Amino acid sequence: MAGGDGGETAAPGPAAPEGTARIGLTAAAAELLRLLRKEHGPLMFHQSGGCCDGSAPMCYPAGEFRTGSSDVLLARLGVEGVREPVDFWMSADQFARWRHTHLTVDVVPGRGSGFSLEAPEGVRFLIRSRLFTEEERAGLSG
Repeated sequence: MAGGDGGETAAPGPAAPEGTARIGLTAAAAELLRLLRKEHGPLMFHQSGGCCDGSAPMCYPAGEFRTGSSDVLLARLGVEGVREPVDFWMSADQFARWRHTHLTVDVVPGRGSGFSLEAPEGVRFLIRSRLFTEEERAGLSG
């Protein structure tokens, strides 16, 4: 699995109306999600914002990571070739700091020390971010 190519798939979610997406996927991330879906069934992401690998998105079988009132659903990512959306959750504390940024899930070579499903593949998911433009910010709620 190669690293990201910079291309991304928009994935508007309930927190990003009017076509403005809070989060997207590179082609490499979408490819890896298709592979992981075949092996593990429906998937989800959670990003806690803790130190070390806690600041990387962790991929789990859907429902295996328990979310609660301290988590925010950023998007329900649509991935071509995957039947159901991949929910992307983030801790509310982290979202408070990153609410003005567009996030892109990418894949890079290497292995994180977490329990994310991609670890055996010799790659890890990574977040790339940029500030929203004024136009994008106007299309967001919250």
